[in-house]
Amino acid sequence: QVQLVESGGGLVQAGDSLRLSCAASGRTGNTYVMGWFRLAPGKEREFVAAVSWSTGNTYYADSVKGRFTISRDNAKNTVYLQMSSLKPEDTAVYYCAASETWLAHIVVRTQSAYAYWGQGTQVTVSS
Repeated sequence: QVQLVESGGGLVQAGDSLRLSCAASGRTGNTYVMGWFRLAPGKEREFVAAVSWSTGNTYYADSVKGRFTISRDNAKNTVYLQMSSLKPEDTAVYYCAASETWLAHIVVRTQSAYAYWGQGTQVTVSS
């Protein structure tokens, strides 16, 4: 089993930057992909970004491409989401997730591909 703990959320102004962290523990040896999703008020939970543990390949939602950067530190079992040029529309609870499916690299945008989820961290961007 894998445990995920997010941190780094907070209240910032539009245009500011923020870095989220997700620390993984437990039986992480079978993890293929780590992803970030977000849930905004009145919206469905949506894919934000993902990274492959082995190759480092990254994937982004169109809405954050060019502004957000996902990265991982394999030695620390930690993934990061560097968010820049934040907009009020980015306000949401951000969740990290781990996928153990061997098809993860082709279904990284699909919530059902992720078996483990963190508790979420709130990001609020004021206008």
